Parts: sequence; structure tokens; C-alpha cells
Amino acid sequence: MVNLSGGLTFDEIARVVEENEQVELGDAAAEKIARSFSFLDSFAEKKVIYGINTGFGPMAQYRVDDDHLRELQFNIIRSHSCGAGRPLHNRFVRAAMLSRLSNFAQGRSGISPQLAELLVAFLNNEIYPVVPEHGGVGASGDLVQMAHIGLGLIGEGIVSYKGTYMPASEAMKDCGLDPLEIKIREGLAIANGTSVMSGIASVNLFYAEKLFRWSLLASVMMNEIAESYDDFVSEPLAISRPHNGQVFVAEQMREHFKTSARLRKREHYLYSGKNDERIFEHKVQGYYSLRCVPQVLGPIYDTINFAKEIVEREFNSVCDNPVVDPESGSIYHGGNFHGDYVSFEMDKLKIAITKLTMLAERQLNYLFHDKINGILPPFVNLGTLGLNYGMQAAQFTATSTTAESQSLCSPVYIHSIPNNNDNQDIVSMGTNSALMTAKVVENAFQVIAIQYMSLLQAIDFLEISDKISMESKKIYKELREIFPLFTDDTPMCGDIERVTDYLKNN
Repeated sequence: MVNLSGGLTFDEIARVVEENEQVELGDAAAEKIARSFSFLDSFAEKKVIYGINTGFGPMAQYRVDDDHLRELQFNIIRSHSCGAGRPLHNRFVRAAMLSRLSNFAQGRSGISPQLAELLVAFLNNEIYPVVPEHGGVGASGDLVQMAHIGLGLIGEGIVSYKGTYMPASEAMKDCGLDPLEIKIREGLAIANGTSVMSGIASVNLFYAEKLFRWSLLASVMMNEIAESYDDFVSEPLAISRPHNGQVFVAEQMREHFKTSARLRKREHYLYSGKNDERIFEHKVQGYYSLRCVPQVLGPIYDTINFAKEIVEREFNSVCDNPVVDPESGSIYHGGNFHGDYVSFEMDKLKIAITKLTMLAERQLNYLFHDKINGILPPFVNLGTLGLNYGMQAAQFTATSTTAESQSLCSPVYIHSIPNNNDNQDIVSMGTNSALMTAKVVENAFQVIAIQYMSLLQAIDFLEISDKISMESKKIYKELREIFPLFTDDTPMCGDIERVTDYLKNN
């Protein structure tokens, strides 16, 4: 059970979102929420406050009569439930609801305890409102997508529950829940903020960390296959350019190489004074995709870690407008809903993961190109050359998938389009950025799955499974259980899917 009273760590976010761990507000968060609601209830009387007794956005210049204030809050949810496209994955919706709940737990949103408790109940009962992927521009928050979540909370719209779609009212009835009785500004509080983009971003980062680890381990195996000289990850070399990521990657690879019998020592072969070759049979320096792994994966590691800090902070922020502050005794109007922080990090992350994918694709090319590697048959084809094709066609899939990710790398952060009668004259497009990054992450898993399948074929051709590192052996054995050695041509689409699932879940 994750308690929200002390804020959320990234690990706790991952446990709730990826492992469906349950949540509780905790006494401190419940007290802050109740205090904020009580303060707003008393403070709002006879004052003009945006979104409470005014219209929304450019309609804020119009006062709303007291008789229609509750209707106003329902209207923002119903009117903004206008998304289009495929439904977001339940995992993204779960992350978005957790982000919104964590924002509310800061006690600066003026919501009632009922709304917070209902979000807890939706998470713990795994009720997921159906949220279309398109609609938000990420600058008054994720208004459209969050409105669809709000629609579920008020007992309207469709939800995903127990593996099927059904009216929200039916799922709530099954769980003994009553629809939200909207109070004061809760329609706006639900719709405001960066919760959808932050939720998707957290999932992207969870899988980006896995991709980084798999890419590092694949690079270890690549250098084992190539019998590389090991000084490219030497400590003196790494610390001479002390970027955190580069030093970390080199250190991790050195640790793996300790249990491998496949790496060469330069001092044994080239520094001993005994080598009299005129043309060196073994490359003096490896190709960049093998030799420069610390320099390529290093900045990716740093980018992931910095983005995690930003997203964790966003989960523990107040992303509303206006912000209700009982401590200072006032309400502040501003732009905490603006999604630039998340949008910018997702743009950087998708570039980083695309570069990771490109590294995998180039390493694949090394494995497949017999004229380059000099030790393997074309396309690690273990059958009859000409009659059989090995992994030849799988390279098409890896190459085209990598190319798609490259095309998605145009930054969304700078693609602002004014809208909302120019009230929203500069926007973040944060949810678009997060969704495009999710696609890049998915693509990366598919390419690396093909890479691992090819690595196994190469290891078996060279008959070196007993000489690779301890971690490489572990991966080799586990993957061979779901992807057996093959010589005859066979459809590989199912194998790619199974290996992809393994990489995602291990």
C-alpha cells in the first residue's frame, strides 16, 4: 500500500502504475485536503474567483450567476469530453489518475475529501475511464483527456472495468461507489493540470530504464561475440571524460566482462612486443557501435535520470489554476497547469531512445554483415546459404521501425499553435510529446527483440555459450526457452512478440 501523505517517489509511482499496488491518502494528506476545501468554501463568498463564478478560458470575462455555479462545474467536464482517436492504454489512465490524486494531496486545490477518496477507489478497484488519445494541447493542462476521466467520476461515460467496457455507473455500482457530487470548483480541478502527460511520461520512463539496461547488456554480448579489446571501458579512459552516464556505462560493462572469457587484453596481443603481423587479422579498434557504447549510452542514461526527477517533481506539485493556499489565506491565479517541463523532457527522451534504437540497429548490421564482422555467416544464417535466409528479413523490420522512430523525433515542445481565442497563445503540446515518446519506446523494444534473437544465433554459431559472462549466460538460457535455435526458415513474427514481452517484463 502506497501512502500519499509523504509525496511519491518514482519507485512508488512505478509500483502503483505497473504492479497495480493500492494507494491510500494517509492522515496528513486527508487533513490538508479537508483544510483546503474548508478554506475555499469560506473564502469564496462575495469574491470573484476564476472558474468558480466566472466562465473558463476566454469566457472568464463573464460572471456566472450563483444559481448556476454547480452546473458550471459539470459543464466543463461534459463540454470538454470531446477527445478523438484510440483509447489510451489503461496503464496510462491509471498513471494519470495517480498523478492527479497526488497533486490534490498537496492540499492546494480546494477539492472536497469525496473527490480524493473517489480517485483512491477508482485506482484500488481498477476502474479506468475511457480516454481518447487526442485532444489536449497541454497548456491549460490536459483539459480534454482529464475531462473524460472526470466524466467517469461523475458516473457518466464509459470505463474499462474487469476486462470489459461498460457505463461508468455500472462499474461504480458494482464497487459500491456513488458518483461525485461536484462542489465549488471540482470540475475545473479535475480537468486542470498536467496529470495525463505526467502519467504517460512516468510509464515511458519506467520502460526507458528497462531499454537502457537491455541495450547495455546487448552491447556486452556484442563485444563478447566480436572478442573486442576491453580497454574501451577501462576506468582511466572513462574518468578522463567524467560525464556521469559514460562513467556508469563503462563501469557496468567492466563488471560484466569480469566473468567473460571472450574479451581481449591489448597488452597481451599488441603491447607485448611479440606481434609481427603486417595486416592485423583482428581489428585494432572496433566499430563505433561496439567501441563507443559508453559514449552513446552515457547521455541516454543521464537523460533518463534527469527526466525522472522532473516527472517525480511534477507528480508532487500543485498544477491547478487558481491555486488555493490556506496558509497565506489567499487564492493565486497563474499558470502551474502549463506542461512545458514534461513536454521538453519527453522530447529529449524520445530522441535518447531513438538513438538507443539506432545503436541496436547498427549493432544488428554488424552481426548480419559477414564482410564487416568476418566471423559469422550472412544474417547469422545457420541453415544452407541461398536456400535459407536466417534473420535476413528481420533486418527489414528493425530498419523500418528505427526509421519510424527517427521521423518521430521532431520536437513537439516548439510546435505551439495558438488557440482558445488566443487565450492559450503559447502551449506545450505535452501529451502529444508523451504519446509520441510512447511510440518510440514501443518501437525500441521491437528492434532490441530482433537484436537479441540475432545475438543468440551468433552465440550458437560460434559455440561460445560457455565462455560469455555470467549475466549473458543467464539471458541466453532464458531467451532460448522461448526462442529456440533455428536453421530452417520459419515465420518469426510470433517470436519477435514473445521476446518483446520478455524484455518488457524482465
